[in-house]
Amino acid sequence: MIKVSIAGGTGYTAGELLRILLNHPGVTLESVISSSSAGMPVAGIHRDLLGETDITFSDNTGHPDVIFLCLGHGLSRAFLNENDIPAACKVIDLGNDFRNDPVFGERNFVFGLCELNREQIRKANSVANPGCFSSSIMLALLPLAALNKLTDDIHVHAITGSTGAGKKPVGTTHFSYRDNNISVYKPFTHQHLAEIERTLKAAGNKVLPPIQWIPMRGDFTRGIFASVYTRWDNLMSETEVINYYKEYYKTSPFVFVSDEPISLKEVVNTNKCLLHIGFHNGYIHITSVLDNLLKGASGQAVQNMNLMFGLDEAMGLRLKGSVF
Repeated sequence: MIKVSIAGGTGYTAGELLRILLNHPGVTLESVISSSSAGMPVAGIHRDLLGETDITFSDNTGHPDVIFLCLGHGLSRAFLNENDIPAACKVIDLGNDFRNDPVFGERNFVFGLCELNREQIRKANSVANPGCFSSSIMLALLPLAALNKLTDDIHVHAITGSTGAGKKPVGTTHFSYRDNNISVYKPFTHQHLAEIERTLKAAGNKVLPPIQWIPMRGDFTRGIFASVYTRWDNLMSETEVINYYKEYYKTSPFVFVSDEPISLKEVVNTNKCLLHIGFHNGYIHITSVLDNLLKGASGQAVQNMNLMFGLDEAMGLRLKGSVF
C-alpha cells in the first residue's frame, strides 16, 4: 500500500483528495496536515466524511511515500523549505509554484498533464499538477497543437464554478454575489496563460498565435465550460478532424470526444473531460467541459500518482456522476 500525506488538508482540493483516496484500493492515509486544526477530526471539517474515517488532522508529515501539496498558490516552496521531505518521497503539487518554474533543489517537477506527458510522469519523482482552467483549454487544443495547426488567434470564453476560487471567502465568492450572477475577471491576463502557451508549444505548435481568453465566474459551485475557436485551414475534412481527435485521445481513460453537443452536468463529480467539435464559417469550435475539482485538480493529481507508482491510471477514479 502507498502511504499518502496531504498538506493543507482543510481546503476544497484536499477534501476531494480525501474522498478519492479513502476509496482507493492502493493507498493508506499517513497524515492530513493542518497546523491550525491539528488534533481535530478530519470529518469535523469535511462533514461528508463523517462515518468514512476517524483520522485526525496532524501538524507533521509522517513518513509518506507521496505527499500532495494542497496549499495556497505560492506556499508550496515555503512548505518544502520548512519541512524535511526525503528525496525518496514523491511530491505532487496542486498549486502553481512549479508549473512554470520546475526546479527546486534536487527536484525537477514534471508538468502533470497526463494526456501529454504520460511517460515522463511515470518516471517522475515530483509533479506539478496543471491548473483547472488550463486543463480544460489545453485538452481542447492539444491535438491541433500536435499538428502545428494553431496559426491564427485562439479565442476562449470559459466559465468556472465558485469552488475554483478556493475555500476562503472573498467578495466575489459569497453566495449573495455569485447567485444569479455572471462576471468577467482577469480578461486576457489570467495566470494560467503561461502554462497553456508553454504546453501547446511543447506539444508541437512551434510558433503559437495569441490566445484571446475571457475567463468568467459562474453562478454554480463546480465545473468549467470552455468554448474555444480559431480559424481552420480546411486541409483536413471535418470528419477527418473529429476522427483524429478521437484517435489522439484513444489511450486516455478520461478524455472523450462526443458526437453530440455537451453540457457541464455530464462531467460534474467525475474525472472526465468531454470535448465536442464543430465547424462554422471557416472556424473550428471546440467545447470542453470538466469538473474543476476533479479532472481540473484532485482527480488529475491521483491520476498522476497512479502513473508515478506504476498503477492502473484510472485506479480509484471511476467516479459516479450525477446528471440530475
